[in-house]
Amino acid sequence: MSDFLDLCRRRQSCRDYADRPVEREKLINCIEAARMAPSGCNSQPWSFVVVDNPQLVPEVAKSTQHFGLNEYFEKASAFIVVLEEHAVLIKRIRAFIDSQYFARHDLGCATMSICLAAEAQGLGTCIIGVFDRERLCELLGLPREQRFACVIAVGYPANDTVRPKVRKSMEEIAKFI
Repeated sequence: MSDFLDLCRRRQSCRDYADRPVEREKLINCIEAARMAPSGCNSQPWSFVVVDNPQLVPEVAKSTQHFGLNEYFEKASAFIVVLEEHAVLIKRIRAFIDSQYFARHDLGCATMSICLAAEAQGLGTCIIGVFDRERLCELLGLPREQRFACVIAVGYPANDTVRPKVRKSMEEIAKFI
């Protein structure tokens, strides 16, 4: 268990990337980890676009730079675009709730699996929630109605310093009964 907690403690939002491409095999491993993530009714309401083409990566980086944010993503070597797909729930459940009821939770599990798999392979990631959705649809050949969960910047960290994490105390977040 301590290995897993150490991995969780090391994972952080990387904002300074080294000028070094990420091996395709490592990106495949990240997607494999996401593929294994749990989902409500095993619906797997996700798909992923992995952008590691050196000509396209800078364009994706620009699409994440809204409101004067995220200039540091210009140095990322790859991006993983996490897309929300239609969830097919079991009949007994879908009679009572919307098909996308579990999707946000499921997408969060898949996204965290990507980030932890990247960290385990020596890669840094940063989950991006602000981006130009229309530009990404254009760049990636996606339909305009495509639903996005997030974009994840991926690359080798420029340094391996782990910043101190500021988190709520156990007493603030958990009640054991």
